[in-house]
Parts: sequence; C-alpha cells; structure tokens
Amino acid sequence: MSQTVRTQPEGSAQPLNEAYDTALLDLDGVVYAGGNAIPHAVESLGTARSGGMHLAYVTNNALRTPDAVAAHLTELGIPAQASDVITSAQAVARLISEQVPARSRVLVVGGEGLRVALRERGLTPVESAEDDPVAVVQGYGGPELQWGRFAEACYAIARGVPWFASNTDLTIPSARGIAPGNGAAVEVVRIATGAEPQVAGKPLPPMHRETILRTGARRPLVVGDRLDTDIEGAINGGVDSLLVLTGVTDGTRLLAALPQHRPTYVDEDLRGLLTGQPDVVASGDGFRCGGWTATAGKERLELEGEGGTLDGLRALCAAAWTAAGTGPCELDGGKALARLGL
Repeated sequence: MSQTVRTQPEGSAQPLNEAYDTALLDLDGVVYAGGNAIPHAVESLGTARSGGMHLAYVTNNALRTPDAVAAHLTELGIPAQASDVITSAQAVARLISEQVPARSRVLVVGGEGLRVALRERGLTPVESAEDDPVAVVQGYGGPELQWGRFAEACYAIARGVPWFASNTDLTIPSARGIAPGNGAAVEVVRIATGAEPQVAGKPLPPMHRETILRTGARRPLVVGDRLDTDIEGAINGGVDSLLVLTGVTDGTRLLAALPQHRPTYVDEDLRGLLTGQPDVVASGDGFRCGGWTATAGKERLELEGEGGTLDGLRALCAAAWTAAGTGPCELDGGKALARLGL
C-alpha cells in the first residue's frame, strides 16, 4: 500500500475476492450484530469462500474462545474452524509470553477467551492479586463482569506488576445498541492506578502480527466497520482495507476521517467482497464516480448528478479527503449525505 496520504477511495477492476487471497474479517458490525448475521453476510462469505478466498475472522473481543466463535459462525451458516478465528486474547497472550518466564501466573480480568489464550502460550491464569501474578491482563468480560475484578487488577498494578490489555475499544455493538467495551473498563483501572497498559489489539501491530502468523496470508484484505481499529490497523500493517457501512461508521464519520482512518475501498456490506470497485476520477474542480460529481465549496461539500448511493459517497470522500489533507474535513456534508439517504 502506498505510504502517501490517501485522498480518495481506490478502484479495482477485479472482484475483491479475486484480487486478494485472504479476507481478514472483523466480526461485530461486519459479520454479525448482537449475535445475528448481518444481511447478505452468509451468502457473500459463502460465495467468496467457494471462489477460493481464505476467510479469517479477526476480533478485538477477547471474551469468547476461538472454538466458541467458530461454532457460532457455523450455526449462522458460515462454516468455520477454530483455526479460522484470531482474537485479541491470543495477541495479548503472545505479547505477555514474550516478556515473562514460562508457566508464569497471570491475573485475569476478563472472560474465558483470555484464560484459554494464556494456557495456549504456557501461562497460568489466576484470579487474585494475592496469587503472586507476574502480569495483569484485562479483556472484555461481558456485562456480568464483577466490579471487584477491577480492584484485583489495581492491587497488583500498585505493587508494580506490569499491566496488559487485549484492546481498548470504548464500545461494542449489542442487540440493543452500543454498549461499553473493554476500553471503558480499561479506563476504570487507568484512573484508579495512573498506570498505562501494553495493548495488543487492533489497530496496534501485535494484533496484525498474530493474524499474519496464524493465517499465512500473502495478500490480505482487512474488512471492517471501524475506522479507528479495523482501518487504522490495516494502514499500520501496510495492507489494503474495505470499510462496510453495517456497523459503527456512518457517512459523516467517513468524510471526516483522518489519513490513518481512510479505507482503500468503501461498500454497503459484505457483497462488496464479490465485486470490483469503481474508479473515482478528477473532474473539473471536483471528483466523479458513476453518475455523481462532488466538489468542496468554501463551507460545505456539494454533490451533483444521480446514480448509486455508494458512488456518490465515494465521490464525496474524494472531495472531503482532498480538501482536508492531513486533517479532518470540517466542511458540512450533511445536505449531500441526505441526498444519498445516508
């Protein structure tokens, strides 16, 4: 991927499932939401797999084990093995194992996914600061995680025990809406201790390294719904990305994206894996994609023409990102997005 600042989405003459050997798919907001498959996900992933694309599922959610995630995907109609799933729990367990002796005790604040990942790396999960841990690891523990678990982490960290976090996503999608994620829980411990954790999950390098080690991907495509984890992680890893609009990112956030959050491709949902991507081309003072032309005025983004919604959004991205340069776009894009129904 080019190291220059991205000023527009790229095009692809080939369907993405043919242009890339492996899809590194986020789960929450991409494949499912609240446990239910997102529309078109099952069919699209089945077609991509049957065409020869390797599918790997990469999640910052450290609560569930790879076996549990694979079983859930299979129940949804997306056949998967545990080896197809890479979690931030696995990434942080490897990070810890590289810094402490084998069979060391690690205080766990989180769910079963963390405990299984630690055992896989030859470490021993413990529950109390009184168990003489040599490290503390914190990951998403679900809504049932007891408040006292944060206290155990604080007691150990106050004694100088190093602190690790699987990820720092502030929110997580649920069936009822957006809920607090592990990042919110990490803030509780940070405020109480003044310490800073070593973080493994997206968008940081330990997660990308774990993914490549486990998949052997040579030309991967990151597929996600979050700009600050999925897309930034792809840019940090030097690989291309596809943003799907089925999760937390909407048109307004996309237009205002900083360079480290700008995806290679944009599509509505996972059907975008099975198609090429249209080119965005300079046109007069603006940018054209399909039947739409977008320009950056003095105060707002302008959109003219007609056609597919995504073509209009891609043209708007080019106008917004070019005008913004290395900063966020501060031009009003509300009227243009409303015209697209976004």
